[in-house]
Amino acid sequence: VLKSVRQRVTIPVHPIIRPRGGDFCYSDGEFAAILEDVRTVRELGFPGLVTGVLDVDGNVDMPRMEKIMAAAGPLAVTFHRAFDMCANPLNTLNNLAELGIARVLTSGQKSDALQGLSKIMELIAHRDAPIIMAGAGVRAENLHHFLDAGVLEVHSSAGAWQASPMRYRNQGLSMSSDAHADEYSRYVVDGAAVAEMKGIIERHQAK
Repeated sequence: VLKSVRQRVTIPVHPIIRPRGGDFCYSDGEFAAILEDVRTVRELGFPGLVTGVLDVDGNVDMPRMEKIMAAAGPLAVTFHRAFDMCANPLNTLNNLAELGIARVLTSGQKSDALQGLSKIMELIAHRDAPIIMAGAGVRAENLHHFLDAGVLEVHSSAGAWQASPMRYRNQGLSMSSDAHADEYSRYVVDGAAVAEMKGIIERHQAK
């Protein structure tokens, strides 16, 4: 998949490296897989990557993150929403700045970024902070709140459910672990939503 993306997509792509769902405290085997993926992303020529590792106490796992940064080399590393699960966000921000992290993806430690906007602004104002990217629930209809507040970067899935082209459908069986999931729909990027958000940002910048 990464090779295909590198060959076909012309805009900068920063792959996320996360071996599983759940918490961000990884086993030795999981961390070895993370390092291998970091090396692969670098070898394929991506400009950056997204990852994050915490220890059992909710702090940045500095020894492991130092290994990730060394493996990433010149790539821009974004610390993902593991940040939202850390115990002390300002101390964590200092640690990430020390590591040379390029940006932090965060909802301001709330369920969505609009609820966490005040914390996001506090992080942006923090001395020597990496770029703070607001993410979680960012959409065209609320984008102006972030732009007006001075947030420079946002993250949005800009997704939509798309019906499967399958005509034959075995309704008595699902391949999902979620018994209520729709087997015959796919979550895809909505190009129109992306274009709308891009337009809003461009108009805001032109003011």
